[in-house]
Amino acid sequence: MSPRPTLARERAVWAEEHLLVGVDEVGRGPLAGPVVAAAVVFPSGCAAVRGLRDSKILPPSIRTRLAERVRRRVMAFGIGAASAHEIDRYNIRVASAIAMRRAIARLIRRSTLAPFPAGQCPACVAGLRYRIIIDGLPLPEIGYTHEALIDGDARCQSISAAA
Repeated sequence: MSPRPTLARERAVWAEEHLLVGVDEVGRGPLAGPVVAAAVVFPSGCAAVRGLRDSKILPPSIRTRLAERVRRRVMAFGIGAASAHEIDRYNIRVASAIAMRRAIARLIRRSTLAPFPAGQCPACVAGLRYRIIIDGLPLPEIGYTHEALIDGDARCQSISAAA
């Protein structure tokens, strides 16, 4: 049985009065097509989404049901993509970072949280108290300060929900 992602990282960040943005991408393995990323943020103190696992091991029907459950539970989400042309132009690593950056930017624009005054929150993104965690290795090309977690979709609820 695969490991179940937990809310341990989210709880640690919530204790600091921040929110955790989980980010993951799909499409790095195929030979053609875009790379797509999602970013999600759960409200502080929410319960785990039952059934979340590494999306690669779940059948499509279960992924679809979980995606609906996640969309109902999160405060905000964003989706971003990088085209096959961008993959060819830059490479898959940079294109993945572009897709992640777009997903995070859309999440921030869709967020209903009131921003904090500029300069009051050193760990803020667009004035909001977010910490960002991505699946895999660090990608400085994202353009946002973040933590990277290998096998994050199997270990962290926010990343798993983004997957």
